[in-house]
Amino acid sequence: MLTLPSIAMAESPPILVLGDSLSAGYGLAPGEGWVDLLAERLEAEGRAEAVVNASVSGDTTSGGLTRLPPLLERHRPSVLVLELGANDGLRGLGLDLVRQNLTRLVQLGREAGCRVLLIGVRLPPNYGASYTQGFQAAFREVAESLDVPLVPALLADVAEHWDLMQPDGLHPLAKAQGRILDNVWPALEPLLGAPEGR
Repeated sequence: MLTLPSIAMAESPPILVLGDSLSAGYGLAPGEGWVDLLAERLEAEGRAEAVVNASVSGDTTSGGLTRLPPLLERHRPSVLVLELGANDGLRGLGLDLVRQNLTRLVQLGREAGCRVLLIGVRLPPNYGASYTQGFQAAFREVAESLDVPLVPALLADVAEHWDLMQPDGLHPLAKAQGRILDNVWPALEPLLGAPEGR
């Protein structure tokens, strides 16, 4: 995976991942996160896209709105993967704000010519059924209204298994990262170019 300074060396427009700790590899060794595994899979399949991981632990949708425009200007990605919102939910922020911010993030990506993938997350049940269901629905509503592909739950079949989670119960272990990539890949692959030589 390319680091931010070296992306200029890439020949094809990259994939930009804008996320939080779930994509930044919180608690993992360098190279163990699902975004790193994505870069390895693309290279193994002979695809031209590099991956820029612009994820920051603790980031929110509001933070993403601040960070995204200069990232789009600098890297000019072909695909934008949006994995933000978990920290909004953990802080109990209003669902209208989450929807508005997600909508604007998608719009900014499209205005820059990106194909956009939206990734949703589920909150722990202790936040109450009304809020957790409304939170998850916000991602679906944005995806449907803007006609963008959606991964409904990044940690599907991961967060339910304590042996795949770090002690905080929020962040997956290294051994879960391949499963996370498998959750993302079916929605991401159609947005990519064909492998080289095909």
